[in-house]
Amino acid sequence: MKNTNVLISGASVAGPALAYWLHRHGFTPTIVERAPAPREGGYAVDFRGEAHLSVLRRMGVLADIERARTGMGSMSYVNSAGRPQAQLPADLFSGDVEILRGDLARILYDATEDYTEYIFGDSITSLTEDAHGVAVTFERGATRRFDLVIGADGLHSNTRRLAFGPEEGFVKHLGVYCAIFTTANHLGLDHTGHAYRTAGKLVAMYSARHNAEAKAVFYFGSPALDLDRHDVARQQAVLTEQFTGTGWQSDRLLNDMRHAPDFYFDSVGQVHMDGWSRGRVALIGDAAYCPSSLSGMGSGLALVGAYVLAGELAANMARKAAENITLRDYSDLARR
Repeated sequence: MKNTNVLISGASVAGPALAYWLHRHGFTPTIVERAPAPREGGYAVDFRGEAHLSVLRRMGVLADIERARTGMGSMSYVNSAGRPQAQLPADLFSGDVEILRGDLARILYDATEDYTEYIFGDSITSLTEDAHGVAVTFERGATRRFDLVIGADGLHSNTRRLAFGPEEGFVKHLGVYCAIFTTANHLGLDHTGHAYRTAGKLVAMYSARHNAEAKAVFYFGSPALDLDRHDVARQQAVLTEQFTGTGWQSDRLLNDMRHAPDFYFDSVGQVHMDGWSRGRVALIGDAAYCPSSLSGMGSGLALVGAYVLAGELAANMARKAAENITLRDYSDLARR
């Protein structure tokens, strides 16, 4: 087989899932990830319907995911005194199975590390394609060649920027920013969550890891802000400006934020593209078709997309192999 050496950018959900299926089809996957190790933290993600569950089952990871599932029940909206005002059912949030994103990433990493080369703490800086492959330069590592390059690096995809152009041409800001981090479960939440709303803002907490900790979540409406995505201090300052004095648990959670090991802050956006491949470079998951974090569908789409892409690449290889055999047989007959 030719064209089987594949570089994947991103080690969250889509990247390792794609590596799993590529390996099953005879490809050799390599994953490069900017973070120094599999990323911890993040919000809870859920899978819904047989399409998602069947892929997880075929990968052999469904049992591990079910063991690590959040087991979340209903979510209550509360007033400033913390008294419940309304309740939303569990299936609205947690689907058929729900798991913390960091736990899912770890399970997928463990399932693929034996046959996938993982390069942590590095990132792609350029892609130069020719008739025989793609020359890839890295921030730290030496230049290498791959047959194919797949961007599985999220809403702000570096691969998409290098191969397709600036982010502004593809990412639509939905007028909302979000932040999430791990904190103590000081409310004693038991597989449930509380949310408090004010005009254009929401603060929530829900229990995690069998109530041993909690996730703090902030949403606020805003036009696009001129923020460096890697400037955590400035992001926390913006969140503090937005939520100080808002009420309920806001001030306490803002104080906890400064000590959180996994603070995450980002805009809520969607990705709109006319096509997801260009030459030997393609995109998958949020990099290609992010539906926004508010949809609850990103991880499921990434998972199914990885399964489909690997299958199509394998089918294409099989077609090309059959064509080559046919041409060789025809040439042999012609010589005779």
